[in-house]
Amino acid sequence: MSIKAGETIYPFPLLMAGLLLFSLLTFSKENPLKKENKREAMFYKKLEGNKVACQLCPRYCIIEPNKRGFCRNRENQNGILYSIVHSYPCSMNREPIEKAPFFHFLPGELRLTIATVSCNQRCKYCQNWEISQRSLEEVPNFYAPPEEVVKTAKKWGVKIICFTYTEPIVFYEYMYDIAKRAKKEGIKSVVVTAGYINEIPLRELCKVVDAIKVDLKGFNQEFYENTCSSTLQPVLDALKIIKEEGVWLEIVNLVVPSLNDDPREIEKMCRWIKKNLGEDCPLHFTRFYPNYRLTQLSPTPVSTLEKAAKIAKGCGLKYVYLGNVPGHPWENTYCPRCSRLLIKRVGIAMTENYLKNGRCPFCGEKISGIFNGKE
Repeated sequence: MSIKAGETIYPFPLLMAGLLLFSLLTFSKENPLKKENKREAMFYKKLEGNKVACQLCPRYCIIEPNKRGFCRNRENQNGILYSIVHSYPCSMNREPIEKAPFFHFLPGELRLTIATVSCNQRCKYCQNWEISQRSLEEVPNFYAPPEEVVKTAKKWGVKIICFTYTEPIVFYEYMYDIAKRAKKEGIKSVVVTAGYINEIPLRELCKVVDAIKVDLKGFNQEFYENTCSSTLQPVLDALKIIKEEGVWLEIVNLVVPSLNDDPREIEKMCRWIKKNLGEDCPLHFTRFYPNYRLTQLSPTPVSTLEKAAKIAKGCGLKYVYLGNVPGHPWENTYCPRCSRLLIKRVGIAMTENYLKNGRCPFCGEKISGIFNGKE
């Protein structure tokens, strides 16, 4: 695709195994393989023989000269680790914040979404595998430095920049630089992540972002190893760190038939969430649809999701939702005290909002979250 500098690029579909939507606006187009990108990576150590030890995520990759880590995005160039995707997103769009999903963070607002290629996990059911399981050379991308991303958010009139679609941890420096600049301009930053990150990078990230949604993929080590090629404990640690840092947190659990839908395991997860994160942490149970390497499975029965939601409510969680079931009553927000409808949704669209200054207008109950920019 040949694009001239300054040309406006409108949304277009990329069809591989599924449909991807890219919305690229007014950026100079350059080939990242021809442009030397010199954004040194954060969180690594230099070793003998020009090797480096990446310390961003729990994989702790030891990277040989001229090689990349597991995430494909961090490359050792003569003993210095670089983020090779910095300023080269593969996707940018404008969507409702509810799609993240964030239900208690500025409901009804639009977000500028942005992603680069690749991931530090290998989930067999990934819905965005066409970009998350690819390297920089395999996916169309474009040049958009942090200042241009923030400028675009202001141009679009959106209050939120959302790092999403793949795994923002693997474009950490790009995300961090955008979020720092956005904060100065009064724009919120939110992260959609699997939470597979080490403590120090996460605490630094929490200083510049406003909300994080974590995909808690399951609640046993075997599931994480066999389905995601990763481990559970670092994600649990990350959830507690986010809570400690005071960043708004929501959790999604994609319920996959026969793999992580055991009611006993779901109850164990919900009790852990209440104990460690509090009863106010929103929990979204999302419906699985066959994708990528798990096409042999059937979609999650809605009854399974409803049972999971009832388990969560029975464990004392106040805000429990179902996802990928448009029109279901569990998409809505209800007052935990008087049970009145507060926010109505259909799919990713908020259609009604009765909150007043973050409170139930019927009984005065304070609803946890960030509404109109205030907790």
